[in-house]
Amino acid sequence: MTDRGVLRLVGTVLPAGERQELHLSGGLVVDRPTAADVSTVHTGGWIVPGLVDAHCHIGLDQHGAVDRETQEQQAIADREAGALLVRDAGSAADTRWIDDREDLPKIIRAGRHIARSKRYIRNYGWEIEPDELVAYVEQEARRGDGWVKLVGDWIDRDAGDLTACWPAEALDAAIARAHDLGARVTAHVFGEHALPDLLAAGIDCIEHGTGVLPDMLGQLAGRGVAVVPTLIQLENFPEYADQAAAKFPVYSAHMRDLYDRRLERLRDAYEAGVPVYAGTDAGGVLGHGLVAQEIQALTSIGMSGEQALAAGSWAARDWLGVPSTLQPGDPADLVVYDEDPRTNPAVLTHPRVILLRGKVVFSA
Repeated sequence: MTDRGVLRLVGTVLPAGERQELHLSGGLVVDRPTAADVSTVHTGGWIVPGLVDAHCHIGLDQHGAVDRETQEQQAIADREAGALLVRDAGSAADTRWIDDREDLPKIIRAGRHIARSKRYIRNYGWEIEPDELVAYVEQEARRGDGWVKLVGDWIDRDAGDLTACWPAEALDAAIARAHDLGARVTAHVFGEHALPDLLAAGIDCIEHGTGVLPDMLGQLAGRGVAVVPTLIQLENFPEYADQAAAKFPVYSAHMRDLYDRRLERLRDAYEAGVPVYAGTDAGGVLGHGLVAQEIQALTSIGMSGEQALAAGSWAARDWLGVPSTLQPGDPADLVVYDEDPRTNPAVLTHPRVILLRGKVVFSA
């Protein structure tokens, strides 16, 4: 990570699409300096506000919490893909030490997953019963950075299929309490059945969203409830179905149906005006550093290259309350590409320069 005083870049700055000269100092975009001590970092190309992975799990692997060295490797992988802002959608690890590292991405945390007893991945979340939900939401709202993460549905081994994890009255009280504390609530939801009660309770975001049905779209769009599809992760649904086929055939068939309908349902949601953002679900079965591929995948649900890029950059930053326009006073977090990523999203996997907090952290 290099520090060379006032840095200068020239290029086409998105989303405005205008050729500009940017100056960076003290971790921020600044007005054009009068002093002569300016170093030019790069001239030409397209300058994009730092990418956003809106569903990530720094601190987790398939088995649970990981050590600091692994957390660091995960954060570096995200950074080198251009993901300079991460919404950590649940982690059993304490990653607060990362906040002291200027060379690692900014993390907005949702605390630890809150799951129903024996209804989630072992070692990931708090596993509780409905009468404990409000207390755990209060706890995680205070531990997080303005978000709380619920596990909304999971396989019920007695039913042999996905079922809702929480009764409506528990959700109503818990989400209301989170909102009282100034936190937004998101929920893992694969299927259809948990969504009506979550929406009625005032949920703010749905992760995955493969169960969103047409009669839910007006409520989602009207209230601005976001969906983070994690399209790369959804490619694992056929494998999950295969693994469960012998013991849980109904669940297996359901997962295949959700997979088969995923693009249609998510396209309908986006076209209805539901906010959609890019998130990889890295940290479980998936590795980190895949945000560029996730942004490209969003074009498969009908988003243009520019709309998909916004969902993984400036629009996602706005949604998370982080400045997004690279105006003076904004964080100097940006990625430079040789081609216009709006018309050639494939270039997102080949950043030319990455600057985090006004310092060069990657240069090809």
